[in-house]
Amino acid sequence: MNFLQTVLAFAFCLGSLVTIHELGHYLVARWCGVKVLRFSVGMGKVVWSRRFGPDQTEWAISALPLGGYVKMLDAREGELAGLPEADLQREFTRQNVWKRIAIVAAGPLANFLIAILLYAGLFMHGVEEPSSKISVQADAKAWQAGLRNNDVVVAVNEQPVRVWSELRWQFVQSAIDKHAARVAVERPGQGHVSLTLPAELLAGLNLEGDVPGQLGIGVARPPPVVLQVLPGGAAERAGLLAGDLLVAVDGVAVGDSPAFIDRIRAAPGQAVLVTLQRAGQPVTVSVVPEAAQAKSGKGTVTVGKINAEIANRPDMIKVASSPVAALVKAVQRVWETCTMTLKMIAKMVTGEVSLKNVTGPITIADYAGQTARMGMEYYLSFIAFISISLGVMNLLPIPVLDGGHLLYYSLEVLTGRSVPERVGEIAQRLGMGLLLTLMLLAVFNDVARLL
Repeated sequence: MNFLQTVLAFAFCLGSLVTIHELGHYLVARWCGVKVLRFSVGMGKVVWSRRFGPDQTEWAISALPLGGYVKMLDAREGELAGLPEADLQREFTRQNVWKRIAIVAAGPLANFLIAILLYAGLFMHGVEEPSSKISVQADAKAWQAGLRNNDVVVAVNEQPVRVWSELRWQFVQSAIDKHAARVAVERPGQGHVSLTLPAELLAGLNLEGDVPGQLGIGVARPPPVVLQVLPGGAAERAGLLAGDLLVAVDGVAVGDSPAFIDRIRAAPGQAVLVTLQRAGQPVTVSVVPEAAQAKSGKGTVTVGKINAEIANRPDMIKVASSPVAALVKAVQRVWETCTMTLKMIAKMVTGEVSLKNVTGPITIADYAGQTARMGMEYYLSFIAFISISLGVMNLLPIPVLDGGHLLYYSLEVLTGRSVPERVGEIAQRLGMGLLLTLMLLAVFNDVARLL
């Protein structure tokens, strides 16, 4: 079931974004008076098509589901023989350079526009997320910088922070830019506290992974209170009751739910002494966690479980914005994502960031499935992010991509003449080779992650 959901989520995400991208090209081409011969979702051999519209444009679905294209009347493809003069005037290369720039740029701009609309809708609706209340591992980088458990982060680098995703975003930005992170927190019993995570603490972090986690920062979890004891399990046999506050395991204090759960998981089949508070009185019981199989990053492992529901849900808040504020935030989010993506690409080119960060369709499909299972808000946010990524990638100055064509037309504006056809052909071959290399690298990285 999960596999089918992943496939469908990936197909809808990629198919809709490719269609929107090509619609951008199509609509602006029609607006500029260029005749469109075919609109295809997918590449390669056409498997289904229909013709309609004033120009009898062929609307097609092609065999390879990755990508799509808009085919316009173009003299470079030798399709002008016998055409009336009215059609010849609508041929692509006969249009002035500014119309050609508009047509080519319209695809990526459509991707940015749909991302803005998606984010604006999400910001207006509001998404329930973990708050910016944090837990900090003792002696971790964040602890050394002065952050403490149950601090509520209110700003990073003077940017307001209310939820975990905003906090994570600001730390990722600081890690990419390699500058210090100025953090403002509200601390229980002390009020407002300002501190700084020096740039050297952020250097060398894996930008693809959990950046706050590498600093020792996590979402704050509640104290481990027993919510429910399931019948027939280790917790019932040990005499645990709903409402018990779990204080320590084998004499080691457990300040939050993950700490208690980790201690239990690490002791399958082993007796442990659990100290708890019951009605204000200390009680110690012996618990023997049952051995169970669980999946982890290292494969299937044996863990302990006691068959009890422990309070583990973090503080959640739902932040909704007015339409104007949501639109402003959406534009800002798209701009920041674009600049962050370009910075990452530049760092990969210069060798500052590993090429392992290049991801392909397998990883995208995996994330599509995961976010779809998390809920519609998360899935739509993922689609917006992928739409931005498609827009940025298509604007890179690589021949065969939109950005390569925009480079040609920019040179034409500067020099007053078009790029020589022979130069364009060589550049196309080089661009195709580079694109295929990047695709192979992306697939290799995807497979390596799976293994």
